[in-house]
Amino acid sequence: MTIQHIFSDLDGTLLNSAGQVSAVNQKAISACKLPLTLVSARAPQEMASIITKLNLSTPQIAFNGGLVFKPSASKLEVLSQSTIDFNLAGRLLTVLKLYFPQVSLSFYDLHNWYTERIDKGIRYAQNLNHQPVTQLKTTTFFSQHHHDVFKIMLLTFDLNKMAALIDFLAKLNIAGVSIQQSGDYCLEITSEQAKKSRGINYILQAEHLAAREATAFGDGYNDLSMLEMVGYPIVMGNAFDDLKTKDVFVTKTNDENGVSYALDHLIRHNLVNV
Repeated sequence: MTIQHIFSDLDGTLLNSAGQVSAVNQKAISACKLPLTLVSARAPQEMASIITKLNLSTPQIAFNGGLVFKPSASKLEVLSQSTIDFNLAGRLLTVLKLYFPQVSLSFYDLHNWYTERIDKGIRYAQNLNHQPVTQLKTTTFFSQHHHDVFKIMLLTFDLNKMAALIDFLAKLNIAGVSIQQSGDYCLEITSEQAKKSRGINYILQAEHLAAREATAFGDGYNDLSMLEMVGYPIVMGNAFDDLKTKDVFVTKTNDENGVSYALDHLIRHNLVNV
């Protein structure tokens, strides 16, 4: 059975180290003529320029599966969503700010990115997502009317502190959230239901496709559920080593146009009709 749909992570996968889609990858995606769904931890506004560049009109997946949406020039259409409990999100931010004051802390609703302070971590993220951030007191945000909180993001370049943060959150044993490390420096908290596999399952069902008719590209631990969801999982050469198992195809790195290389492999093995 041939592949009918492509799913791809963004950072570390489709995007190179400069945060760009290379001309080689863009050409390969266009040539294979299959629908492409970006499956990202990013917010939809952080995906918008890439969606436009690739001329995508199919449903897309943001916030690690917490949001499935149809892109539009005027207003995105929410197809499915799962958010963090509003009061829980407020409590979590308060606790994290207290115990990890040096960690960069920010959070998202559907349309905006918020932080209390602009620090090294926020500037690092902005270099990748090219998005404005709203600076405000967390207490102010959570004292207002209810918001849909999709993601809390923590950034630290101290790997020991990252390990301590992961251990701290694990010991809290918080019900209703999913905690995933999407890179060496980034930890993300979303709804427990917000997994990349959830978004993929929604789209496969909507398109009446079997898992074996889909392929997915990923490089991080938050991509595991996505890779396990499809018939032909593809792991980037720059991925964590323990993701490179015998059950996946390992392509080149994101800076070596690994997506293009893998698509060429699929075409040569008659897994994609062109």
